[in-house]
Order: sequence, then structure tokens, then C-alpha cells
Amino acid sequence: MNLMSLVRRSLRQHALSSVVTIISVGLAAGLTMSVFAINAQTYDAFTGGKVGFDAVLGARGSQLQLVLNTVFHLETSPGNIPWSLYKEISEDARVTLAIPYAVGDNYQGYRIVGTTPDMFTKFTYREGQGFVITAGGRVFDETKKEAVIGNYVADKLGLTVGATFNPYHGLQFTSEREKHRDEYTVVGIMEPTNGPSDRVLWIPIEGIYRMSGHVLRGGGTVFRPTPDGAVPEEHREVSAVMLKLRNPQAGFLLSQTINQQGKVATLAWPIARVMAELFDRIGWVSRILTMVAYLIVVVAAGSILASIYNTMNERRREFAILRALGARRATVFSAIVLEASTITTLGALLGFLVYGGILAAAFVIVRAQTGVVLDAFKFDPALWMTPMGMILLGALAGLVPAFKAYRTDVASNLTPLS
Repeated sequence: MNLMSLVRRSLRQHALSSVVTIISVGLAAGLTMSVFAINAQTYDAFTGGKVGFDAVLGARGSQLQLVLNTVFHLETSPGNIPWSLYKEISEDARVTLAIPYAVGDNYQGYRIVGTTPDMFTKFTYREGQGFVITAGGRVFDETKKEAVIGNYVADKLGLTVGATFNPYHGLQFTSEREKHRDEYTVVGIMEPTNGPSDRVLWIPIEGIYRMSGHVLRGGGTVFRPTPDGAVPEEHREVSAVMLKLRNPQAGFLLSQTINQQGKVATLAWPIARVMAELFDRIGWVSRILTMVAYLIVVVAAGSILASIYNTMNERRREFAILRALGARRATVFSAIVLEASTITTLGALLGFLVYGGILAAAFVIVRAQTGVVLDAFKFDPALWMTPMGMILLGALAGLVPAFKAYRTDVASNLTPLS
């Protein structure tokens, strides 16, 4: 209790410098926790999140572009493949589910994806859980101009069941872009999945084919569908085919056949590995942020050292009086180290508020850009390692002024000041 009384008195006497130091420690701790926790969550979300598919079949080109375009709806399409490839892969015994995608349009910046009802009746984005339509809605009729939209799109654009919209050509929205004459009616809104699908408007793939201004080249020649006329299979094409495979061996064999031996298409498999390669390429960004966080921690430790050390001259007389009253050198030494540890502990607690604020901002940005939702309550080792490390560093920073106080000469510092 005597030690704590000394610490409280010192903190009150040097309130301004103590508060500034606590804030600097809090910012350092919060930033450090945020860098590690957000980096870990985004990595997990993109490399092992609720994707649901095992592989993506698309046009010849970059596997990464193919995955970003179809799984995360972030990239442009590398091109189209003929409908015959979709039919061929869907009938392969190694494939348990094949769902075609057709992209190329948007509404208010949110991507429109043409697909089949299988997306809502057979697909599961995680074990035993597929897309669920909220009460009062239903899956679109693939022969009509109907749409099922993601929960995030519905919230942001204020769309409800029964609302209508006209798609815009292209994946990026600008008012100058061509607005299609086709009007679609929202017949269902998906329950949140906390994934990229929440940012998508899903329509029948037939709608993509027949949309005004679209042409098909699946047969090698230009074909212009009419609103009511049939679209022959030889002219159909898809942007990609999303695949669920029977087992990992199937993926390996298909990859060998399509990627190594074929020249028409690309199989992105496994999706997690493709995304892991992206993080490997941009890993330097995380390393720089980590270095900055560490630097701030060091600056915070220096701030603690400076805060206590700079008050030593005016506190020498105080320590001499304490010694004269019977306080041992060890008591004075311990009081300084405890003061530094207390400042760091208060700063570490403040760091959790800083971490919460940064995570809240990251939550909004990441969800708006990708649809992925960060979990504020997901435990990360950084959430306990950082505060403990900061407290230890603070205690170490207090050793220098503590040794100086330990060597305070009683006689010389009790000499009258005038």
C-alpha cells in the first residue's frame, strides 16, 4: 500500500506528462494489436473463409484474376469460355456440382451475376449451410426478369422484395455508362452470409444472354439474342464455372488436364492456395505495418523513460526525505519501477479502446469493399501478448530512473535550497 501511495502521489504531481505518456502507450498498444489481429482475420477470410467452392474453371489466363473475379467479385473477367466446356465439366464424374457464372453488368456499383437456381438450391458455402432467402421472398424464375439480392446490397440501396432496377453495362458504375432497358424485379433477399455474396445481385443466366446490347460469341461468331427467341447452346458462353469436387485427388487430376495439357481454359485450384499466393506477393505491406507498429512501441517506451527521468531532478529531494524518514533504497527503486509499470498498464488498457476504434473502421471498410465481415470478438494472441509485452517494456524503461533514484545521496539533497 505504501508503494501504491507513492505511485498515486507521483502520478498526480506529474499529471500532464503521465497522461501524455499513457496516451502514447495506448496508441502504440492499440495499433500493434490492430495490425496483427486485422492481418490475421483478413488472411483467414480470403484463404480459408466461407467460399464453398473447391475450384473455378474460366478463360485461359491468371488463376488469381479468375478467383478474385468470381469468388470475391473484385476483378474484371479474364474472358469467357463456351457453354460446351460447362456441360463437359458438369458431367465429369470427379465433379459433384458445377454452377455457371456470367458477369459484365452492375447496378449502382454492385455486381450483377447471372447463374442458375442451383446456386440457391444445391450450393452450400459451408458444411450443411446454403443461401437462405428471407421470409416473403423466393428464388428467381430463370425464365423471367427476376433477381435475388444480397443482404448488404439491400441495406445499402434500400431495395426490398418487389422493387425494380435497371442494370448498367460494365462492372464499374458511372452515370455515363449505358443503362439497359431491361427491368428486373427483386423477388428475394438473402440472409447475411458475412461473405462476398452479400454484395451481389443474382439474376438468371438467361437474363445476361438476352440483356439489351449483349452479344454472344460462344460459337466463334457474333450472335445477337432476341428477347423471346431461343439461344442455341453452341452460341452460349459463361464467364466461369464454380466447382465442387469429389475429393482433392480430383482437383489435382483436373488441374493436370486443363492447366498443363490444355490450352483453352484455366482451372484455379485450390482456391485457398491461389489467394495465399496473393498475400505472399503483398506480404511486404504487412511487414512494413508491423515494423511501424514496433517502432511506435519503442517510441512509447522511450516516452515512459523520458517522462520519469525528466522529473528526477525535482524528485531527488523528495527521495532524500523519504530515505531520511526510513525508506530503504529498495523501496524507492521499487516505487519508480511500479510507477512505470502502472503508466504502461493504464496505457495498455487504453489500447483496447484504440484497437476497438481501428477495428470498427476496418470493419466498415473491409465489408464495403469485399463483403467480408471481421469478427470483433475473435481472439488473437496479439490481444494478450501486446499488453503484457508493453507492461514488461514499461517496467524495463523504468529501470534507468530507478537506478538513479537508488543512488540518491541523502545528505547532499537535504541541503537547504537557499
